[in-house]
Amino acid sequence: MKVKKYIAPSMPEAMKLIRAELGSDAIILNSKVVQTQGFFGLFRKKNFEVIAAVDPEAPRKQILKPKETERKVPVIDKQMEPQKSVVREPFNKYEAKESREPAPELLKEIQELKAAMKELSSDISPYTGLLQEMNQLLMNQEIDSSIRKEIMSRLLERWYLASEKASFEDIQNWAKECVISKISNVDYGGLTYRKKYINVVGPTGVGKTTTIAKIAADCMLKDKKSIAFITTDTFRIAAIEQLKTYAKILGAPVEVCYSFEDFKKAKQTFKDYDVVFIDTAGRNFRNEKYIDDLNNLIHFSNDMETFLVLSLTSKMKDMKVIYEQFSKITISKFIFTKADETANYGEMVNLIVDTGIGVAYLTNGQNVPDDIVIASPSLIANTTLGVDES
Repeated sequence: MKVKKYIAPSMPEAMKLIRAELGSDAIILNSKVVQTQGFFGLFRKKNFEVIAAVDPEAPRKQILKPKETERKVPVIDKQMEPQKSVVREPFNKYEAKESREPAPELLKEIQELKAAMKELSSDISPYTGLLQEMNQLLMNQEIDSSIRKEIMSRLLERWYLASEKASFEDIQNWAKECVISKISNVDYGGLTYRKKYINVVGPTGVGKTTTIAKIAADCMLKDKKSIAFITTDTFRIAAIEQLKTYAKILGAPVEVCYSFEDFKKAKQTFKDYDVVFIDTAGRNFRNEKYIDDLNNLIHFSNDMETFLVLSLTSKMKDMKVIYEQFSKITISKFIFTKADETANYGEMVNLIVDTGIGVAYLTNGQNVPDDIVIASPSLIANTTLGVDES
């Protein structure tokens, strides 16, 4: 792709320069109003800076080239109303305006042109070479289209500034910076020990009990905290036995709660422990009654931190439904499990941006206390983009 920057006193003149050198197949990548220094910094002049590009080797596609339309002069009949014919031509709109037009209106026209370009069919990519590889990577990771386009717009600008000499690793690192800047405005990380009760919720089959065991083991072995367990998962005998097995290995007590009264008694029993982990039942997340039952069983106090566990093998639309159901409870952070069972991680980025909620942990296996890592924006970006952390 041949990319070039043009500076001209007016937009029509810039368009003429572009046509003359790059031809009618050229596309506008960016445009803005710039001020040039005059004599001793005085008498500054306003110019238009336009970045245009053309791919001389790419096959010509009719859909990429705006169709030339004839301007039809309506025939005015005395017995008929004059016809109104508006023909929108991307370049001729600027040519029809005088160069003395106020800058805000020109800027508005430029923005409209850029917006129109973005509406091109999604199956036709404006990128070539290494940029196209990155665009395809983001699509394969199922990054939301609006986020992907924003990232690629920034990459295209940096690619131009680097004079098209960047490697794929460079582009990968640029993309990482973009993702990190997009998801850094939320909280990340594991236990802070500001809250005594750690409540773990989520649908069935996401690995809540195993995840609790991993966090609890890390809490006790590394941070030397006294821990205890409460389980409200009385629907599956196997779940109770699984938690009791982990608790026995760690030497921690367990209380099984069938009612709100049981839960209050368990809290009183464990009042002298540093951290109490609460394992909830995994039920059909589409059943709103499950969330209501959870509220009736557990007293969600200010001294409780709630993690919503989601499996990365789930579909994005299911994750959103799960979050919407559990959002009746205050969700502190997400925990994403089964990272080792999928190759697609873009859902993490999508969900963080969509909900404004950060991530506590990622798990990547069944081994306790291993196979769990503390989450960070860098880890999310590296995992999604395949960047080698070493």
